[in-house]
Amino acid sequence: MKNRWLIALAAVGIHISIGSVYAWSVLTRPIMDELGFTLQETTWAFSIAILFLGLSAGFLGGFVEKHGPRRSGFTSALFFGSGMLGTALAVHLKSLALLYLFYGFIGGIGLGVGYITPVSTLVKWFPNNRGFATGLAIMGFGFASLIAGPLMQHLVAAYGLMQNFIILGAAYMVIMVLSASYLEPPKTQPQEQQAKSGYTTLLQPKSYTAAQALKTWQFYALWWIFFTNITCGIGLLAVASPMAQEVAGMTPEAAASMVGIIGLINGGGRIAWSTVSDYIGRRSVYVLFFIIEIAAFYLLAQTANALLFQILVFVIISCYGGGFSCMPAYLSDLFGTKELSAIHGKILTAWGLAGIAGPLLLSYMRETTSGYTATLYVFAAAFVLSLIVALILKWRTSVDIEIQKY
Repeated sequence: MKNRWLIALAAVGIHISIGSVYAWSVLTRPIMDELGFTLQETTWAFSIAILFLGLSAGFLGGFVEKHGPRRSGFTSALFFGSGMLGTALAVHLKSLALLYLFYGFIGGIGLGVGYITPVSTLVKWFPNNRGFATGLAIMGFGFASLIAGPLMQHLVAAYGLMQNFIILGAAYMVIMVLSASYLEPPKTQPQEQQAKSGYTTLLQPKSYTAAQALKTWQFYALWWIFFTNITCGIGLLAVASPMAQEVAGMTPEAAASMVGIIGLINGGGRIAWSTVSDYIGRRSVYVLFFIIEIAAFYLLAQTANALLFQILVFVIISCYGGGFSCMPAYLSDLFGTKELSAIHGKILTAWGLAGIAGPLLLSYMRETTSGYTATLYVFAAAFVLSLIVALILKWRTSVDIEIQKY
């Protein structure tokens, strides 16, 4: 039998490769300078990639379930690696259309398939620590920009923009193929010892197919709270640096340092919150997320103090990252693990849409209101609605996998 910790490491290998998409902003200025594209034209490559991440995860979740994590991991490596290598061709030919095709469409498919590939497998290897297991892999996606950002800067400076995509494309394909080759579900369900904390899983959920899950109100409630959390979080991420300078009076250097810490908080929040969810339950964690975010966005709209501004942003981003890592475990709590990858993929369509809605909403309101205050109040109000939905889920959910003290 394979070692489950090496299975988790293989999952991290895939996620830390595809998570390099979060370092796109490092490449924005070099692409604009070398290819002559505008900021809006260049940014659309990232938006298209996130859109197709959500769409491919939604429509190809059944493929992942049918063919297993190894073959789907190979498929992800092929698409994502090809997207990076094709982007090098787009840079060489100075073609905006090819940039959208390879980085956005083809690379985005690799992102979506790779994101959901290890989830179902990890949940089966860690049945009593689902939040921790999925958080471990998804943490890799959040932390990836901390590695990819400086690496991309070095490669572009040392070898050029085109060579950067060639080197990284080849390297990521190797890492992802090696990682995928080790992934496989357990032949028998591992029997875990009772947690030292005195908590245990009381009930096991019925196993739903993706089609059955789509017929439940719980699925759409989860889709909404996932969409809201990402829309507001990614909107804040998109303007964190200029907002810090304009609202809190921070210098460009201080704002850049804050963005670096955001990367740490984003990744760390994923593993921290998902681990907490193993003890207090996923339903309670999402209620806590929205209470925190309502208060944080409301206070953020009123503060001009640089220290308080940064603390509030870090708190929000930790909840943003935690929302990603807790969702697969929440889905397995409600719908079982039979077709978890497919169900998770359907939920991820919210990410694809939020990746466009968040930045567009914030930039539109920034232009029309000449500030960020109104947008932050809108985000706080959106979380009030999500809190109500989360409370209804907590109250009405019939399948209870809450981790309770006995």
